[in-house]
Amino acid sequence: MIGLKSVVARAPGKINVSLEVGPPREDGYHSVATIYLAVSLFEDVRASERMDSEFTISLHPDSAPFADPETFPLGKDNLVVRAADELRRYTGVTMGADLEVTKRVPIAGGMGGGSADAAAALVACNALWDCGLNRDELAVVGAKLGADIPFALFGGAAVGLGIGDQVSPMLLRRSTYWVLVPASYGLSTPEVYRTLDKLRADQDVEAPQEVDIDTVQALVTADVNALGLNLRNDMEQAAIHLAPEIDTVIGTGERLGAVKGIVSGSGPTIAFLAESKTHAEQLRTLINEELDVDALVVSGPANGAAVVNHHAVFRGN
Repeated sequence: MIGLKSVVARAPGKINVSLEVGPPREDGYHSVATIYLAVSLFEDVRASERMDSEFTISLHPDSAPFADPETFPLGKDNLVVRAADELRRYTGVTMGADLEVTKRVPIAGGMGGGSADAAAALVACNALWDCGLNRDELAVVGAKLGADIPFALFGGAAVGLGIGDQVSPMLLRRSTYWVLVPASYGLSTPEVYRTLDKLRADQDVEAPQEVDIDTVQALVTADVNALGLNLRNDMEQAAIHLAPEIDTVIGTGERLGAVKGIVSGSGPTIAFLAESKTHAEQLRTLINEELDVDALVVSGPANGAAVVNHHAVFRGN
């Protein structure tokens, strides 16, 4: 029997408490001003040592039902493999890894599940290969692959500027509670951006430079009534244009007692702000009964990517 190392790392999904989007830039990206909030819905990536330089990727059977093994990408284009390979190039490591993903964050749901996968892969492989990089250095690697990856590494709450990659942490005094309503379908983030540009084609849209201070203060103090008044997502109109049923779900949740409903990121996941943990659990029950969905209660802020298990596995000769 051969003893090989295996490392499991965990990273959180996120919601955008506020998301202002500027016009398209020359490089094709959009300037944003956003407030990220990591929530207690996590992706796990197990990285296991190999005796060669190859990568394999698989989906853990304990993944959420929406993660279909038949459609889950198993090639080099998967962001988990790309993150591991980017870390290898950055550090000069030559080893490979078997990578296994446990999906819990909705796919193409506007909650940064792919970014969480990448962040978890970076942390797991950093430990597996004894690279010794700190979180800031891993964020440099991650930023090459996606603007949301640095935040998934740090977690908590943060202001994001630029294309979302200029992350400034926020210190929150209390948690807030949310009810998430995942959709049975996904929305392509690039398509949502393109739709937003078309919907605002005749408007004079400026690139945002800062986030709203009232929203920051409401989140810091967990003043849910003030926060509800300040939730904003410029991409919501585009998501609703592509999937009109989103508007119906938001209206239903608010009628059932949510402080406020908002599309998470590019959608179609909807996040309903609740008054408390108890209220969130009650709201989830009402939403599930009314809409026949599997809503989830989450809280934020949640911790960033970290190793949760590190041990040797044994394989036959």
